[in-house]
Amino acid sequence: MQHDLVGKRPTFRPARPGINIYRLLVLLGLIVAAIWVMLSVQRGQVRSPFEPTLTPTRMPESYFMEAQAYFDSGKLDDPSNKTPGPGVPLVNDAIDAYIAALNGDPTNAKAWAELARIQAYSSSMLRSDNDRKTRLEEAKASADKAIQLAPDDSSIRAIRAFVLDWYAFTPLVASEDRSTLLAEAEREASRAFQIDPQNALALAYYAEILADEQKWTQAEKYAAQAVVLDPNSMDTHRVYGYVLETLGKYNSAIQQYEAATQINPNMTFLYLRIGQNFREGIHNSDRALEYFDKAARINEQLGVQNPLPFIEIARTYTQMGQFFAASINAQKALQFDPTSPQTYGQLGIIYRRARNYEGANYLLKCAVVGCTASENEMGKMDVQGLPLTSVTVAYYYVEYGTNLAFLSRPNENYCPQAIPILEQVRKAYPDDPSLTGIVDDSEGICRRLAQGVAPVPTITPDLTASPGG
Repeated sequence: MQHDLVGKRPTFRPARPGINIYRLLVLLGLIVAAIWVMLSVQRGQVRSPFEPTLTPTRMPESYFMEAQAYFDSGKLDDPSNKTPGPGVPLVNDAIDAYIAALNGDPTNAKAWAELARIQAYSSSMLRSDNDRKTRLEEAKASADKAIQLAPDDSSIRAIRAFVLDWYAFTPLVASEDRSTLLAEAEREASRAFQIDPQNALALAYYAEILADEQKWTQAEKYAAQAVVLDPNSMDTHRVYGYVLETLGKYNSAIQQYEAATQINPNMTFLYLRIGQNFREGIHNSDRALEYFDKAARINEQLGVQNPLPFIEIARTYTQMGQFFAASINAQKALQFDPTSPQTYGQLGIIYRRARNYEGANYLLKCAVVGCTASENEMGKMDVQGLPLTSVTVAYYYVEYGTNLAFLSRPNENYCPQAIPILEQVRKAYPDDPSLTGIVDDSEGICRRLAQGVAPVPTITPDLTASPGG
């Protein structure tokens, strides 16, 4: 029987849905967005997520390694090489590297302690009393942070004791504060030694503090023990050298300083100490010049512009009576730091020793009361005078006052300028017989001038060497 098929025709596959207009619009939008991103990347308006960053992030450990490398090379602090860069850590020396490392890992107690140690050592390379005090305050803050993080670490307490000791002998620290700081330093060193009696660093720094407290027998004993405990430590040999130096055993002190240079051959402050021992203790100026020159050459190799070696060379030539050579080296120091009043003061003293009183006058003026660029014949820059904050500065004052008095004549009298300067020294150091004696002599010049007697040049002793510590 035949049946006719009626209605819809049968289908044997799923029916296709109709076109969705909204889906089509979304797809078109995505295509347009992809084309825009691709063109923006090509034009540099958008950076690819797979492109490496311009300043890759460094791990703190890499900065720690770099800091140690800078320390070993002798490049503790070199502000002359700093080149600002937005958003980029400045790493030109050991201090920079430790600071950069601690920015990434601020809880690393040993790194804070090492930073404090380097900051303290670098203070010996600074000329200004204010700069030295500021640097040692930074070192103290770093040591304090380290103690907070690891209060029972022997080496960290030893380093804090070392920092407190050096800070105590900053010229700008008052005598009563010095006693407090020294007592605290001794407590820290004693605590470090109690925690670990075999810690050579703790024993060495304890010996240094005892020497500064004039407990020389104990100091020598502990310093010698520290060297035996760790003969490969620059610190133990340096401290032993310092203790021997305070005892007047200059040859033995030089041997210990030289042992320290064998371990860290680029530490220029060690060569300066050796040179000072040869000059002041053994009175061998030629050997002193040899070591000062070595410090200057190391700085040159490292690209460090430090005037201190040239100041020491100039001072040595002055003592030898070779004023032309002294002047050349003092001018070299001035090129490194043309605004340093200390350098002008030292150069002024050299000119006075050479009896160039007119040339000495403006140099000493720059050091004491300051000078403008137009007055500064050599440096051609403004210089701010030094406040009367230390015995070293006091000698610049008496040199200037004495020079003004000697240059005075009835028709050109500088005594009205000299007397107030000399009087400042008398008020600041009334119990220093050397300074008050010079003040008396210089005021006597002005009295004789008032009586019609020609001035006689007064040469003050060269006592402006940097203090030890």
